[in-house]
Amino acid sequence: MKGTHLGEFQEVALLTILVLGDDAYGVSIKREINKNIKRDISRGALHTALTRLEEKGLLKSKQGEANEERGGRPKRYYEVTNKGKQALHDAREMRDTLWDKIPSIRLELQYA
Repeated sequence: MKGTHLGEFQEVALLTILVLGDDAYGVSIKREINKNIKRDISRGALHTALTRLEEKGLLKSKQGEANEERGGRPKRYYEVTNKGKQALHDAREMRDTLWDKIPSIRLELQYA
């Protein structure tokens, strides 16, 4: 799919948003990614990735209601679009194809 190549971090972000469902907003996405990749990502790196994914049409966002808990600021919620789901499917399919082509003896030798 032209124009929808996913970098590793973009793929992780999209998958995380799908995992979180209706609770996918900045802080929860960052927390879930940090937990799963066991690396502390910055808010700036996440924001940049989310912005690029939205520009590609792989993600859409909407502003939630403002609340006192956040000092009157609303949360921005994210949702993976159909185009984003297709990009994830394509990325997985490509990886599976490549993994299937690796002779098992090579994998056994590398990890033995």
